[in-house]
Amino acid sequence: MKKRTHVDKPEFKLALLHPKHWGVWLGFGLLALLVNLLPYALLLRLGRAIGLLGMKLGKSRVSIARRNFELAFPNMAPEEIEAKVVENFKNTGMALIETGITWFWPTWRFKRLLVAKDISLLESLRDEGKGVLLCCVHALNLEITARAFGVLGLQGYGAYRPHSNPAYEFIQYRGRTRNGNQLIYRRDLKQMIRVLREGERLFYLPDQDYGHNKSVFVPFFAVPEACTTTGTSILHYTSQCAVITGSGFRNSAGKYEIIASPRIDLDYPKKDETAAAAYMNHYIEQVILRAPEQWMWLHKRFKSLPDETQTNSRYL
Repeated sequence: MKKRTHVDKPEFKLALLHPKHWGVWLGFGLLALLVNLLPYALLLRLGRAIGLLGMKLGKSRVSIARRNFELAFPNMAPEEIEAKVVENFKNTGMALIETGITWFWPTWRFKRLLVAKDISLLESLRDEGKGVLLCCVHALNLEITARAFGVLGLQGYGAYRPHSNPAYEFIQYRGRTRNGNQLIYRRDLKQMIRVLREGERLFYLPDQDYGHNKSVFVPFFAVPEACTTTGTSILHYTSQCAVITGSGFRNSAGKYEIIASPRIDLDYPKKDETAAAAYMNHYIEQVILRAPEQWMWLHKRFKSLPDETQTNSRYL
């Protein structure tokens, strides 16, 4: 008998109907109604318009996104950077609509958006019973990507942080476990290792700056010392799983191209965490470059410095 490896499903309680939660129910109710009534082409236009509005209201985030592009691509012309920042914000607005699509669309409609471009490797490893660490990135359409793998019969476990609002958590949990996906508490390393050893798939996001704990400083794009998690090598070494990069970026036709390739663990530096992190970043860069405007540039990816006592001047 397998031990429980997932987050418990929150039960409905009458306390969730307390007036203090009405805003959450109303907001998600309107979102569910909106995404189910409007055609996708109109939803795409609406989401991108929301992004432009957010750009006007969130000037600090605009500065962060612009600075990240400058740091990552120092040879990029200023006008090209500005164009990418604008496009990035349009996609950020669309992320709200994509969350609604993911959480509230029926499977038959959701499946119409997907293009299974390259998933044969993941399918073959599933058939072998081999555990897979599926390394994705913080794409703005990450919710779509996770459900897409479930719809395609490649369900996995996602690292999860429950929401502090119980009504929000009730809705979020159900949205993120559609089509067979399950959730693991994001700090429960033992459970992550267990599901990988049992031949399951674990969605993992090694692309952000999580601070100094269990991290090293290695190149990421043009930044020579970017804080990078060593979690990938820890999970791989302890579980002996396969490691594959995955993505689900939206193409020019509005479809989401689902890719689980390449497999990178066969030449992975297993005993050198620093070399392994640099190796991982190389492949993460390739994933992001599939659609750079759809990655989360609004996050301070380069906020940490090797010397914690130094003031980070990168965002000043």
